[in-house]
Amino acid sequence: MIPQPRAYYITSVSSNPAAWGACLAENREYPERPVVAVGGVVVSDARVLLVRRAQPPLEGRWSIPGGILELGETITQAIERELMEEAGVQVSPLELIEIYEKVLRLPNQPPQYHFVILDYLCELKDGNAQPGSDVTEVAWSAEEELDRFNLTTEAKRVVKRAFAMARERQRAAHS
Repeated sequence: MIPQPRAYYITSVSSNPAAWGACLAENREYPERPVVAVGGVVVSDARVLLVRRAQPPLEGRWSIPGGILELGETITQAIERELMEEAGVQVSPLELIEIYEKVLRLPNQPPQYHFVILDYLCELKDGNAQPGSDVTEVAWSAEEELDRFNLTTEAKRVVKRAFAMARERQRAAHS
């Protein structure tokens, strides 16, 4: 039997049994096509859960927890898995915040990264946030404290929308 090269589209630390050993001719870096990813914006007690990335493309930066949608996995399953893997929390996705496309490239070069990210507002169900795979730190931030985390412009916009959506959901629940 001839060994086959393996280029993983999914993270090697996946807890999704359906994805164990899955091998696709895709990479996150210099992909052949856009990579679908999810983000889970958890707002609890007027604070949002943030993670500091341990891997490129946002290595060392604070961001929204999330990652790659794996083959055979639903969006809800991906969000639940990613939040457990990265921050040790159980969540329930509630509502789509936005679909965001991120393309990173050098001039006159193919895209180094091309993500289509579906960011969802999530409800915290259980767990105490702690760093897991692909992150070095976790933090809870109030809306007025976001600037100290130096989020990307896009992540900050998504988080602010999540705060507004959470407030609206809370108002509707008390009406």
